[in-house]
Amino acid sequence: MFLKLKMAGIDHHTAALAERERAALAAGQVERLLPRIRGTEGAEGCVLLCTCNRTELYLCGDCDAAAAFEAAFGMSPAIVREGMDAARRLFEVAAGLESQIFGDDQILTQVGDAAALARRQKAACGVLDQLFRRAVTAGKRVKTEVRLTAVPESAVRQGVRFAARRLGCLEGRRALVIGNGKMGRLAAGLLREAGCRVAVTLRTYRHGETVIPAGCTACPYDDRYAAMEGADLVVSATASPHWTLTAQAFGELRDPPGLLIDLAAPRDIDPELSAFAEVADLDGLGTPPEAGRAERAAAEAILEEELEAFRQWDAYREALPEIAALKAGICERLRHTPGFPKLCGAQDAEGAAELAVGKTVDLLLGGMKEIVTPQRLAACLERVRKGDLR
Repeated sequence: MFLKLKMAGIDHHTAALAERERAALAAGQVERLLPRIRGTEGAEGCVLLCTCNRTELYLCGDCDAAAAFEAAFGMSPAIVREGMDAARRLFEVAAGLESQIFGDDQILTQVGDAAALARRQKAACGVLDQLFRRAVTAGKRVKTEVRLTAVPESAVRQGVRFAARRLGCLEGRRALVIGNGKMGRLAAGLLREAGCRVAVTLRTYRHGETVIPAGCTACPYDDRYAAMEGADLVVSATASPHWTLTAQAFGELRDPPGLLIDLAAPRDIDPELSAFAEVADLDGLGTPPEAGRAERAAAEAILEEELEAFRQWDAYREALPEIAALKAGICERLRHTPGFPKLCGAQDAEGAAELAVGKTVDLLLGGMKEIVTPQRLAACLERVRKGDLR
């Protein structure tokens, strides 16, 4: 089945932010797109992983992943993998090894959510479902067994560190955080811990949770420009399809902030604001390439173990028809064994034989999954049929 496992996509290594924005989808958009991709000729299942820094399509079946990606997003994928390489790619992504911020702690949840969404839409197949479950397991092992302390845990943390480097010190600085979602609240909390005076925007029409981190103040989203007068820093982290800051409105401020950090994808801040202040987006917040080398080696060792477990599961699943045939072949041999009914000591000799053979074969092969293949079982069955039991 590994030959039927495929992926195609783009990420921050292969595409600029402007290009990634074209393929960035919200959960509702993914829901609508999945059935269409699932209908690709030859596709047995699909899962679509969309995050701030990547859009990756995983497929199972006799289909063209690159063509399916291009049909869905109107662009050619920069990354194409097949077979075990596709599986390894997902495992590395889930562990945070391919994140813009090495060891990112949010990607693991995003991988699990992508699989759950595909299951709800009945787009995933058994192989992809198991692949994503194994990838999440592998990612969790990396998180618990490998200390990734040499690098930041998320883009938000990296953004706060970036601000501290640029401003020299965050103690006593004024900061405005645009967005009260998970990313916005995390940014506000970290800035407050660093000593900033933090205001967080709230939309007046938003219902439900409006909690802001302790020590922060709130201001209406519509008053954001007034709130940033005299501020040192603005962080924007929303899921808005429109600019939260435009060059025209920002240019009218009397005392504008000098540093703007955009943690959204698609971007929140109009790039033209760079004429008025320093603007850093996700592409400018990456971890240096040399960071986490020792951690990566340890993580990759764990991933190889989990990949081998997935390979064994897939080989055993592929061998199920041969296992059934082997059981039937052995039962057939027993039926023709002289004196078998009397030897069995049961009225239903055939039923007893099937039960005994089935249990025995399951027990034997269950302990040999690392060597079970359809080809080896087919050869074993041939020997049984020929009566060669040596």
